[in-house]
Amino acid sequence: MGAQLIDGKLISTQIKDELKEKTDKLVAEGKRVPTLAVILVGADPASQVYVRNKKKACEYIGYKSLSYELDEHITQDELLELIDKLNKDEEVDGILVQMPVPKHIDDKAVIEAIDPGKDVDGFHPMNVGALCTGEKGFVSCTPAGIIQLLKRSNVDISGKECVIVGRSNIVGKPMMMLMLRENATVTVTHSRTKDIAEVCKRADILIVAIGKARFVTKDFVKEGAVVIDVGINRNAETGKLCGDVAFDEVSEIASMITPVPGGVGPMTIAMLMNNCFEAYEMHEANR
Repeated sequence: MGAQLIDGKLISTQIKDELKEKTDKLVAEGKRVPTLAVILVGADPASQVYVRNKKKACEYIGYKSLSYELDEHITQDELLELIDKLNKDEEVDGILVQMPVPKHIDDKAVIEAIDPGKDVDGFHPMNVGALCTGEKGFVSCTPAGIIQLLKRSNVDISGKECVIVGRSNIVGKPMMMLMLRENATVTVTHSRTKDIAEVCKRADILIVAIGKARFVTKDFVKEGAVVIDVGINRNAETGKLCGDVAFDEVSEIASMITPVPGGVGPMTIAMLMNNCFEAYEMHEANR
């Protein structure tokens, strides 16, 4: 039968087009447009690609983007000083420091230095806390993107059994909170879970973010489940990108599945852009 593909490229473009429409309207009314400041420390090639994609998305939607490409030997104090300056700048709506930062810089200190109202990555403890207690705040972009993928693909989440593979602060934990918010029954599995395949087999919605290539095979998946693959790995044999799910075999029994690439990945940037617009609206309302 074969699973229906959940097309992240298509859905992320819909979201960006909706934001572009709102931004065009601001321009037509002679108003300020959202501004995103992106800080890159060092020259990590993968990070450079991510930063380039974020700039492209800003251009496409019509946001103003500020880019700070800093030497990898910059001191932590110098970086925190720049963040402080951007926090105080009323024209800047969102601040993003591309992770990972060089080893001599404490990433926790960097995240906590960003004004929670400008933390469009959703990593500040205040935003994480807001998610836990159901308050308003920014949600990290990948989990927020997965919710949009499900909703815009007409997957009913309420009352469903959801299993998440992986408990990271960036995906697993916020994903659990968001699925609870949508009234799913949630189980989080990880490297210490006993009989992980059996636990996963209960899932109506299986979300996999464990960082191991083709870890989830068809023995993990219930017939007709919706499978979201967050992983991005390079296959050692073919050199091609692959996910944490063995796509070829799982797609035979799942009802819907995200491909890698072109599934969750594009959604992360679309939701970053969405968070940036929300930050802009909040700042304008408080002026």
